[in-house]
Amino acid sequence: MSLSKKQPTVGIYTLGCKVNQYESEAIAEAFQKEGFFVQSPELVSDIYIINTCTVTAESDRKARQFIRRATHQNPDALVFVTGCFSQVSPEEVAKIPGVDYVCGNAEKLSVVKEAKQRLGLDKRDAADVQIPDLTDCGFEPMKITTFDRTRAYVKIEDGCENHCAYCIIPSARGPVRSKPVDEVVEEVKELTASGCPEVVLTGIEISSYGKDLEKTNLATLLVVLGKIPGIGRIRLGSLDPSSITPAFVEAAKQVKTLAPHFHLSLQSGSDKILAAMKRKYNSTQALQAIERLKEAFPEAKFTTDIIVGFPGESEEDFEKTLQFAEKVRFLTIHVFPYSRRKGTVADRMPEQVPEETKHRRAATLSALEKGIREEILKEEIGKTYQVLFETDEEGSSLGHTPNFLEVRCKASAPLHGQTRLVLLKKTEKNELVGELWQEKSEKT
Repeated sequence: MSLSKKQPTVGIYTLGCKVNQYESEAIAEAFQKEGFFVQSPELVSDIYIINTCTVTAESDRKARQFIRRATHQNPDALVFVTGCFSQVSPEEVAKIPGVDYVCGNAEKLSVVKEAKQRLGLDKRDAADVQIPDLTDCGFEPMKITTFDRTRAYVKIEDGCENHCAYCIIPSARGPVRSKPVDEVVEEVKELTASGCPEVVLTGIEISSYGKDLEKTNLATLLVVLGKIPGIGRIRLGSLDPSSITPAFVEAAKQVKTLAPHFHLSLQSGSDKILAAMKRKYNSTQALQAIERLKEAFPEAKFTTDIIVGFPGESEEDFEKTLQFAEKVRFLTIHVFPYSRRKGTVADRMPEQVPEETKHRRAATLSALEKGIREEILKEEIGKTYQVLFETDEEGSSLGHTPNFLEVRCKASAPLHGQTRLVLLKKTEKNELVGELWQEKSEKT
């Protein structure tokens, strides 16, 4: 087989976070530029790329499952494994039958070069393992120029140096590396010119953006991006509460298209547990950060991540988390029962919380979140918002407001990719139902 005789096919499996999704899209574009046809990984392909996650033991299990699925679909296919699992456990990955090439979180685009070199050759007896030391690697140059949905995720940062007690990611992703400002601007300009209505800035820890660059940080980058002609919504990925300083908020207020939706990586409302987790703030500091944002962005909505059942979490600690959630009134809480991860400090901690207790607390917090969400949605009835529509179903379209309220509208024609003014009329099945303002005006 050769590129000139038959267009080779590539299937890309992606596990994990938005950063992995972005990187897989960049890998797909790189393959397409070299004459490969990228298709669903569920189809029989000549080459499979498995972009892995390792945040939990379950993530590792899924990575192994997807690798074996690829080798089963086409035993003769080239199987390349990249991402966090291969970075942390390269030898384990290499031992899986059928794997040809293992690289981690540096030089992910090398899979394209390797594919060109190996295509048409017999599979080797053993996998080639290439895992550079991440401390010696800069930000890998990659970008996307197209987007399949109504928003594009743009990776601006890689790595994390927080070393939270429960997290393996610093080992998997290495130190902070930031994409230079001019490269971010160029990528966002191209996406904007191609009609992208919303850009989401993502990274492993975007609050650390610019730490390795001179005279820049996330706030200064936001201001520069906000000046791009025709820029649509700019939405931020997960933020560390300690990064929401008065200076950050003042800069953010200058960006007129910044979506007033802030996802905070809170993790707990208990100061004792936050300290045990080795987070960089306490509950008072987190609340002050949220109040700053509420004052600057009156329409702001907040979402968060919370871990329940962290080692040493008492009923009193959990109650403080419930109280914090009620005080802030998060629109959505991603609730995670603590999962032990080998190689982390928390895995070796005493006072591990029983699984039954973890799941009970998760259910309690999820029930609280549902009630708060219902209250928030009812308060929005009668307001109008610009809604960016993302999906179409039979007779209706679904989209989000700038502050991330999910809205459904009846529509006589598909609205995918359109931004329309919508009057919020009622709540139904934990979502808002609206009416297109233009159609309402015509009726009256």
